[in-house]
Amino acid sequence: MAETDLVELVDEDGNGTGTATVGEAHAAPGHLHRAFSVVLTRPDGRILLQRRADAKLRFPGLWTNSCCGHPLPGADLRERAALRVREELGVELVDAREVGAFRYRAPDASSGQVECEHDHVIVGRCSGELRPDPAEVSQTEWVTPQRAHELVAEGQVTPWFADVLRLVATATP
Repeated sequence: MAETDLVELVDEDGNGTGTATVGEAHAAPGHLHRAFSVVLTRPDGRILLQRRADAKLRFPGLWTNSCCGHPLPGADLRERAALRVREELGVELVDAREVGAFRYRAPDASSGQVECEHDHVIVGRCSGELRPDPAEVSQTEWVTPQRAHELVAEGQVTPWFADVLRLVATATP
């Protein structure tokens, strides 16, 4: 998603209030906007993590959930998530379901930008062989939930990832 693309601004309850460009939404002090975090799972319970590419504007080089993004204003959340999974990881998102949402605010000291998001968490599986886009993803790894929590404890993850894990853990199949 380009810094000039539009995102949907939302209120504290997640209701749409307008639009802004990606760049405007992330400029300090940050403007609350809609986002999504996708977690891909395998039958053995492992989840796919990605290490964000060093070229990413916000929180580069950190481990996070399988894929993140923003739905365009008025767009279907699952369709947009499926598109981002395809673009970032080269696979198809299947059996996707939303397991909850949360709000967070996280300044990025390296860029001066701020993540301020109403984040919808989507869990699903993938079809196909992973082909990550190196401009987006520097590394992927299928990990146990325990290993994901260890990465959180070690401080090697994005600021939103612990909340994503919490929602995934409390979701019922």
